[in-house]
Order: sequence, then structure tokens, then C-alpha cells
Amino acid sequence: MARLFGTDGVRGKANVQLTAQLAFDLGRAGAYVLTNHIKRPRILVGRDTRLSGNMLEAALIAGIMSVGADAITVGVLPTPAVAYLTRYYSCDAGVMISASHNPMEDNGIKFFNGEGYKLADEVEDRIESIIKNNSELPAPEGENVGRLIKVKNPTQDYIDFLLSTVDVRLDGMRIVVDCANGASSGIAQTLFESLGAEVLAYYDSPDGCNINKNCGSTHSDRICELVVEQDADIGLSFDGDADRLIACDERGMELDGDHVLAICGLQLKKEGKLKDDTIVCTVMSNMGLNICAKENGLNISSTAVGDRYVLERMLDKGYNLGGEKSGHVIFLDHNTTGDGMLTALQLLSAIKKSGEKASKVSVMQNLPQVLINMVVQGEAKQNYLSYEPVARAIRNAEETLGQAGRIFVRASGTEPLLRIMLEGPDNEIIAKLGLEVAASMTECFGARRR
Repeated sequence: MARLFGTDGVRGKANVQLTAQLAFDLGRAGAYVLTNHIKRPRILVGRDTRLSGNMLEAALIAGIMSVGADAITVGVLPTPAVAYLTRYYSCDAGVMISASHNPMEDNGIKFFNGEGYKLADEVEDRIESIIKNNSELPAPEGENVGRLIKVKNPTQDYIDFLLSTVDVRLDGMRIVVDCANGASSGIAQTLFESLGAEVLAYYDSPDGCNINKNCGSTHSDRICELVVEQDADIGLSFDGDADRLIACDERGMELDGDHVLAICGLQLKKEGKLKDDTIVCTVMSNMGLNICAKENGLNISSTAVGDRYVLERMLDKGYNLGGEKSGHVIFLDHNTTGDGMLTALQLLSAIKKSGEKASKVSVMQNLPQVLINMVVQGEAKQNYLSYEPVARAIRNAEETLGQAGRIFVRASGTEPLLRIMLEGPDNEIIAKLGLEVAASMTECFGARRR
């Protein structure tokens, strides 16, 4: 059996790889590992809008209760809401059922500890070991079986938390939001309208099957079009579980996670709130962020790809702002994980305080960048460098770009993909080099472009 846990919990096609049985086993083993020294532990459970969410939720909760833990259910809420409410309700652990930006056929299960942080690898390994070894676990009887407890108004509790993180109103702002037919549906409009903004909400009518379908943060072209069409001040696009944000300015120009980090980092620095004047980002961040930071007295601390590695660096060094180009941004003073709506509020606050339009507040300029996703099956995803034509094409790109640019190839932690990223001063050159690397992968192991 391959490792169950990837870079962001357990994911797979619902009812195929991620079955009700596996959800039950994860609930059972997860509850035991995370709370086995606690009498009558409480585990918070939330989900996004996917059709399979109800099935997996029922199985997961059954597993949790079968080892004597109480399941505290909050229904459809963003992933960061589960992280926050786990702490707020003094639960011993939290679980989110979501596959984030993936299509509706997929689903996932991710755990949080009692402080709202994602689990360390060794804790995931213990949960996985119990499942793989079919280990015997406690099976309480009678009154010791776990209970199902429904929270009265978790959505409002989360909104109240978000509102507590800003000290400005948004009167006079016209905002377009794309809720990806996901967990932010309804919540985003309520949140921003409560601060006085005029909100035009799109893709906020989930039916279980339309989550992320040609909308949301992975289809940012749509929010850029809508902002121009509606003559709005800014656009905000969330993914299915609302832990990431891609924005755009009033001209319809995209503001990805790197731009948000630059804008919010400079505002926090101005207010004396940015720890060591440092922003944590990943190696996939555009080189333009480094240039912007250098020009404005900011420091950059770079990590491997994945918000978990960003968070690890932040916790290790005490930094309070970090994130990814994809829109996962962590404001550690407020929450323990990437939070799309929290990020949106911090971005809107910085723009409002500047008195300028969003396009004027964004001081970062992207270097030309090409990103090619190659669908790869089997071991080639991890062993692509063992194929000499592929290694040779990558070396050629490195030598051609020199110090003026870079190439970065990585295996996706959540999908069967190799991601080829190139940056440099000339878009035609990096595009040509990227296609050469992609062609070598097709030749060697049948990879195809997505």
C-alpha cells in the first residue's frame, strides 16, 4: 500500500481511493492517536460542499465515536474555520473533509491538532501504521460510546473572529467575489457587506457537483473579467475550501499570493508589526518578490514548496507572515493555517489605509514566468531525473538562463503531475526551454501536458 498521507492530508477519488471504509478507519485511528490520553475527547468535524462530503462525514464520525470520542459537527465551513474553531471550542482535534481546489470527484481528509495546526509527519505515520496493520483499538460500550454534538452557529463564530482581525471599514468599496461554489459561499458576501462594502457574489450557489468548476482561484481569469465588467474596485477569488485567495485590481490584473505578501508585508512593516521585517515564501515564488523586498527593506526567507513548510519556518523563527504564490497566505498572529477570507480582509485593509486604488498599492512586478503541468503516471513522477534526456534538457535550461533566470521542476504532492516552472527576462526564451523539457518527458515516459 502506498503512503496514505500526502502533503495535505489524505486525498483521492471519492468512493474509489477515498472510500467510506477508509474514512471510518481514519476517524478511528486519528481519534485514537490524537486523543488517547484524554477521557471523552472532543473532535471537531467540518466539510466543503462536495456531494461525497456527506458520505465521508458519516463514515468519519462513526469511526471517531467508535473509539469513545465525541464528534462536534459544524457542517459546511472553510478549512481555516475548522482550524480556528477547534481552538475556540476547546476541542482536542479537528478534521476537515475537502480536496481544496481539486474537481468535485476528488475529496480529502486532513487533521488538525488541538491548537489548530496540521499534523507533523510522525503523527500521520502513527495513524497510517494503525490502519495498515489493522491494529486493535479500544471499543467502548454503553454510555462510553462517543456522542454526536451539533454546534449552534459556527458560521457566525467564524465571521466574528474574522472581523476582529481588522480595524477599518470598507464603505465605498465595490467588491466582486468568486466563491468557487465552495465553502465560502454565502459567508464571503455576509462578511464584506458587514464592513460596508458593496458585494457582487458569483459562483456562490453550490449544488454538490459544481465546486471549482470553471471558477475559483484556479480559474482567476474569470474574476479578472468580472471586475472589469462590473467596474469594481477589486476582485477576490477563493478555492473550494477557502484556504487560498487570488485577487485582482480594478484593471483586471491578477494579484496572486506573491503580490498579496508584498502588499501586506509592506503594510505590516509600516505599522511595526512585521517580525524581523521578514516574509516567508517558497522557491516557487516569482523572483519579482525578491526584487520588491530588496527595494523596500524587506527580508525573504525561502522554503520548499508547500504551506506546511512555510508554517514550519514561521514557527521555528518566530515570523508572522508567509505564504505561497498559489494564494495560501498565513497571518500567524491570527490563524494557524492559510485563510482566504482572512487574507482578503488584510489585503482590503492595506488598500483602504493607503487611500489608493489596488493597482497603485501593488508595488511588485512579476518577472516573465512559464508554468507547464505534465500528467505523469507511475514512478517517473519521482524519478524523472534518472532519464538522461530529461536531465539534459533541464541542464540546458539552467545553463541558458544563468543568473538571469531559473528553472524549477517538482512533483505535485496532491496530483499526478510534474510542474515545470521557468523564469527569466525573455518570455520567448523561457517558453521554448520549458517546451523542450516537457517534450523530453513525453518522449521518455509518456507524460502529457495538462
